[in-house]
Amino acid sequence: MSADADWLATARSVLNRYAFTPRRLSRIAQGLINLTVRVTASDGTHYVLQRLHPVFGDSVNLNLERVTAHLAGRGVFTPRLVRTRDGALSVVVDGAVWRVLSHVAGRSYDALPGLPEAAAAGRLLGRFHVALADFDEPLVVERPAVHDLPRHLAHLDAALEAAATHPLAHAVAAQAAALRERLAEVPAFALQPQRLVHGDPKISNVIFDAAGSDALCLIDLDTLARMPLAFELGDAMRSWCNPQAEDATGARFDLAIFAAAISGYLEGAGAMLTGAERAAIVPATRQICLELGARFLADALEERYFAWDPSRYASRGAHNLARARGQIAVADSLAAQIEAATAIVAGNA
Repeated sequence: MSADADWLATARSVLNRYAFTPRRLSRIAQGLINLTVRVTASDGTHYVLQRLHPVFGDSVNLNLERVTAHLAGRGVFTPRLVRTRDGALSVVVDGAVWRVLSHVAGRSYDALPGLPEAAAAGRLLGRFHVALADFDEPLVVERPAVHDLPRHLAHLDAALEAAATHPLAHAVAAQAAALRERLAEVPAFALQPQRLVHGDPKISNVIFDAAGSDALCLIDLDTLARMPLAFELGDAMRSWCNPQAEDATGARFDLAIFAAAISGYLEGAGAMLTGAERAAIVPATRQICLELGARFLADALEERYFAWDPSRYASRGAHNLARARGQIAVADSLAAQIEAATAIVAGNA
């Protein structure tokens, strides 16, 4: 039985636990972590079925249920978990966690097509943060700090040491050395206060309306965590402000997109940000590009975490090496425009 047949058979078994009858299942390729399937029910209703990556435990669904209820109560549109016939939030098969979410009709982008979309995404993220500002309950399980740069660099060093005979070892080592040189140039920035944030606000996690211009909601909330807002905004800007695909050779940082996104974000967030948080946006963006580059380089050797496109790359390692080079290129592009980027944030004060 093929790997596709394996997931399809298990998916159908999982869906038997739900009150609707699935008519058609189609895998959604977008996303680097979870297996995601669009389900069309016999009555025409659409759902999203996901098999969570092992890095996520079943507890993320408890967080998701509580936080999405809070967002909905604050008027922020969000996908919601669909319970099984017996009221469960998920189904566990052979240790893998499966769940069903309501489907949001709309579209997503791998790269922002223009400035109106950048502003709309910014407004949505700002409203999202404001809506979560009074969520004071502890999460069921707090994720370890995802933006732990020393840990990611140590992981990369360990991967290099363990993979000396890997075909890409030399290329990865060269990129790792270049990445460390650039990190040494990033100035320190404020890391307080801790706020509840999305945790992975890349542009493909923003769903736009059918026309593609108005941002409707954020998806993939498994990464919810409390962290400095600088990391959240840095992660958003490193993704949104590269008009190319993440693995493109022409990856760069677009100041016009940055200006639109920051303007939209500050409109949505209002007066929530402190002065220190605003000042941290640009250096955090630069650091997050390089941090993600380090993660891609480690997986270029370990080849076990990020998904890859076998139609375009010979191996998972080759795809991750291309992604890492793209992140370093974005960081370099931002560094070359650092004064202008800083002025954009200051000008929105």
